[in-house]
Amino acid sequence: MTSWTGSNKPIEKVGLVGCGRMGKCMLKSMLDGGFKVVAYDKFPAAAEGAKEMGAEIAATPEELAKAASVIIMSLPGPVQLEEVLFGEDGLKKGLTSDHVVVDTSTVDPATTRKNAAGVEETGAAYLDCPILGRPSATGKWMLPTGGNPEALEKVKPALLTFASDAIPVGDHGAGNALKLLNQLMFSCINAISSEVMAICDHVGIDKKVFYDTVASSSAATVSGLFREVGKSIVNDAFDTPAFTVDLLLKDAKLALQMTKDSDAPSVIAGTVQLYNEIAHAEGLGMQDTSALYKIFSRHYDKLA
Repeated sequence: MTSWTGSNKPIEKVGLVGCGRMGKCMLKSMLDGGFKVVAYDKFPAAAEGAKEMGAEIAATPEELAKAASVIIMSLPGPVQLEEVLFGEDGLKKGLTSDHVVVDTSTVDPATTRKNAAGVEETGAAYLDCPILGRPSATGKWMLPTGGNPEALEKVKPALLTFASDAIPVGDHGAGNALKLLNQLMFSCINAISSEVMAICDHVGIDKKVFYDTVASSSAATVSGLFREVGKSIVNDAFDTPAFTVDLLLKDAKLALQMTKDSDAPSVIAGTVQLYNEIAHAEGLGMQDTSALYKIFSRHYDKLA
């Protein structure tokens, strides 16, 4: 783990790169927590939305880096991170040894280690700090963090405006590895919950009765995710996603590659991924992950 010799003086201003769904949650929380925030988003509408919320707006990532020593990124994936960090007018051109760059994006550990190495050439610290939690649970998120613990302590006051805790879990990439393992569990629980709800229709149990009974019980099989997925299926709420099929497909793909590269390929999650791919191929990618119910339901209807 690379040492960090930057300043631990109080945060004067936070830089936020990415003002999408999760980014806006972080922005609101930091502003409500009394932090000044300068934001950057390549999409003008997103940047304008951040401005309306109370953030200053930077024209480029480099300009943002020169305005704030703590920078939080919330981006879709590796391509966008590469552009923001190392592209023309990228963050790296404005970084110094006093900077801490926090990446809350969900990417693979290898990408994190590569990005950390590039950032730390400037003397700045880099933390992979992915989010465990939904937008609706802002303030209760858990942030497993890879990187220098001293750098984490510096940025914690800002992070704890939108998370319940940020926990050091190892060196660069460890935070993302933990998040991706969590996403494998998500994928599997989502799939079995969707499948069981589809089976209800064929064994004489009304799926709402099943959901209401099981979700209100103390059975060991009940999870928060089952309660969300089952409720979405019962209410036919597939078009108001808490998390889309395509996002889960992306995360699970990264996670499965990580397990393969680590000589521990997942058998169960690998099988479940086939159904995520089918859902995407059938045009359900932008629907809630509970839309896998439709795939299983069609399958069992054909067998009946």
